[in-house]
Amino acid sequence: MELLARQCALLHDHGMTAFVLPPTIAELIAARNNVRDHYAQKLRTLGSTAELAFTLDGNLIGDLGEALAADLFDIKLVETKSHEAIDGYAPDGRSVQVKATGTGRGPAFRQTETRADHLIFLDLDLERAVGEVVYNGPEHYAVALLPTVFTGQRSLTRRQIRIADGFVRPEERLPLRHALEAPKPE
Repeated sequence: MELLARQCALLHDHGMTAFVLPPTIAELIAARNNVRDHYAQKLRTLGSTAELAFTLDGNLIGDLGEALAADLFDIKLVETKSHEAIDGYAPDGRSVQVKATGTGRGPAFRQTETRADHLIFLDLDLERAVGEVVYNGPEHYAVALLPTVFTGQRSLTRRQIRIADGFVRPEERLPLRHALEAPKPE
C-alpha cells in the first residue's frame, strides 16, 4: 500500500494520476454491455443490420466525474445548477469546476461570467474501467487557451489540456484524499 501511495504521489506530482474506477461503475458498464449485446442479437434475429451503441450520455459522464472528483479530492459538491460554472469547493475553499469525458476528447467550455478557481478534468475509459486525472490546477491556465470571445461551446484538444497542465506547479494542485488503486499494465 505504501508503494502504491508513493507511485500515485509521483504520478500526481506530474499531473497524471491514473486510477481504477470503482466496482459500481464497472457494474454499470457491464449492464450497458449486456443490454447492447442483447439487442444486437435481437435485431439480428429480426433481420436488421443496425448496431445500437447504447452510448452513455454527457450528463451521466458529468455526474460520474463530479462524484469521482468529490471522492478523489474531498470536494464538497454544490446543489446542481445553483452555481454557474462551479461544481463544488475544495477543503481550502477554492471553487472547483469538474469536467469529464468518456470519449477521449478534451474538455468543453461555455462562455460564462463566472470561472472557478480550480479545474479538475477526468478522462474515463469505461470499457477498461480506468480513469485518469488529466488536469488538476487553476482553471485560468486552461481557459487561456480558448478564444477570448466565442458563442456556444468550445473545446480544448487533449494536447491543449495537457499543455495547460504543464503550467501547473505542484503546490497549485489539489491533493488526493487517499491513495488510488493504479491500473494494471496491459
